[in-house]
Amino acid sequence: MRGTARGERIWFSPHGLAVAPGTTVRFVNEDAGNSHTATAYHPDNYDRARRIPSAAASWDSGFLMPGESFEVTLDAPGVYDYYCIPHEMAAMVGRIVVGRPGDPGWEGPAPASEDIAPEAFAALPEVGDILVSGRIGEDKP
Repeated sequence: MRGTARGERIWFSPHGLAVAPGTTVRFVNEDAGNSHTATAYHPDNYDRARRIPSAAASWDSGFLMPGESFEVTLDAPGVYDYYCIPHEMAAMVGRIVVGRPGDPGWEGPAPASEDIAPEAFAALPEVGDILVSGRIGEDKP
């Protein structure tokens, strides 16, 4: 979780990541001026539409102050979309790809819906790009 010194830009870094099933991902708030969340798109979280695999557990980090962190282990193969509660409308969203298409139980990305703002949806990196590079958006100013 990052932000500019004046707080006019915030983002997840990376905002696209490929990992193997069973990987524990750590979200660290490295933004000295803002608190952030890492929240899965899931009905358990504010009745949002599910944008993670159906076999996956929902998560919400709660508000992380600068320097605080949160971990989640991602076991189910597929695409996980997440957001920062106070900054979703500023397109502070991210996508994690667990495993690869063709893995048993793989679930691809959820389609666009009325539940997610077009700007936030457009900011999600493409699955193919994540799989090719492994990480997208390391230092997005």
